[in-house]
Amino acid sequence: MKTSVSILLSELQQRTSQHLEYAQTLLEKAERELNFRNSQDSWSSLECLEHLNRYGNFYIPEITNRIDGSKISPKDTFKPGILGNYFAKSMLPKENLNKMKTLKIMNPIHSQLNKTVIEKFISQQKQLLGLLEKAQNIDLEKTKTSISISKLIKLKLGDTFRFVIYHNERHIEQIKRILTS
Repeated sequence: MKTSVSILLSELQQRTSQHLEYAQTLLEKAERELNFRNSQDSWSSLECLEHLNRYGNFYIPEITNRIDGSKISPKDTFKPGILGNYFAKSMLPKENLNKMKTLKIMNPIHSQLNKTVIEKFISQQKQLLGLLEKAQNIDLEKTKTSISISKLIKLKLGDTFRFVIYHNERHIEQIKRILTS
């Protein structure tokens, strides 16, 4: 399934802008509310964001380095890779969301967190928007990134963007559910 690069990047920018705007509304909430969890084994809203920040700590520098090191001119279309497309689609929120295990290092459960977690997430979303802008000048298929679970596996940059942004969306939806319960 080939897609227009400009449409893909525009869609990803729109999603990221929405995540950024939503995170800004969380700054208005009380920390007590943001640290609420539905059960002892579930995450709070701040833990969801901390989880995303930990992934951002890996992916933002990785994407930045790959974009800065790329000399490959952009193409008009993007065709997802098999593995990258699978990872990206598995992150999209669905009605009957399947629970996924996270790596221990990426699991923030029972962390002592405050609103600086939100500020960091906002900063990361702004960086992501800048990277999406820069990505218009390179080939999203030929430029590859490592992934957080293995340096041996490389994904097309377009798939990495989709994975990271869809993963953010998945947990933003989780936060909305936590705050309405």
